[in-house]
Amino acid sequence: MEFLRMLEAARTPALSAFMAAITYLGDETVFMVLAITVFWCVSKRQGYYIFAVGLGGTVANQWLKLVFRVPRPWVADPGFTIVESARAGATGYSFPSGHSQNVVGTMACLFACNRRAWLRVLCVVLMLLVPFSRMYLGVHTPLDVGVGAACALFLTASLWPAFSGDASFRRGGRFVLIVLLCAAGAFAAWVNLAPFPADVDAENLAHGVKNGWTLLGCALGLLAAHWYDGRCLHFDERAPFLGQACKLILGLALLLGIRAGLKPALSALTGGAAWADAVRYFLMVVFAGCVWPHTFPLFARMGKR
Repeated sequence: MEFLRMLEAARTPALSAFMAAITYLGDETVFMVLAITVFWCVSKRQGYYIFAVGLGGTVANQWLKLVFRVPRPWVADPGFTIVESARAGATGYSFPSGHSQNVVGTMACLFACNRRAWLRVLCVVLMLLVPFSRMYLGVHTPLDVGVGAACALFLTASLWPAFSGDASFRRGGRFVLIVLLCAAGAFAAWVNLAPFPADVDAENLAHGVKNGWTLLGCALGLLAAHWYDGRCLHFDERAPFLGQACKLILGLALLLGIRAGLKPALSALTGGAAWADAVRYFLMVVFAGCVWPHTFPLFARMGKR
């Protein structure tokens, strides 16, 4: 807390606005857009790598949050103030930092898959800057961001052998996704069935239950997409620049629309059941990995003479 109080004393309106913008790079939507961009337009192997590290990291992150149940800094110390714009994104328990884990895992994957110096420098800068922003904003301690970053780096290194090349991906990619599905299923079962102690905050537990179903739906969707592409689709990411731009913009608009539109629809159909999130995210991943890639040959012809 001493370090956070030092940062609290150094805050300025301009710096707070900058850090609030930087911290958003660790948000779920930014992760989804970046991973989908790589998956559709650059390399599906690299896309699966980013998704696998993100999924495995989020399962571990949510499990640790509910095991240790560390309160947020302003809850642990009511005299401490945070940058208010960051409060809405600081849900659940504090340890470890999900934003830090998201951005470090994603940037580490990009660093491992690319040799361009400017991109690697950018990855390192963001791997340092986003975790720092979480502390500056007052929503995480150094231990929170340090453990989140360490978990992400560990997963990135551990899964790299299965995604380092096309041959290794064919041999080990599906096995990794099956393991991640088992981990997500185990977490969903634990968070829904385990007898948690009386001191567990009800709101944080509900957040964990929601994430458990979401992760299970994502894991099942990723495995289904990988199987379908290997068996039937074999989509090609390559296209002229105009085709890539149209493919990405239209596809992301549809995907974000599906995410927003399915939520009230499934809630009404299931009576607000928590497992509706598993269905919603499964359908999103199936659209991204099985449905939309069927249009890629059309985009591959755009811009060609």
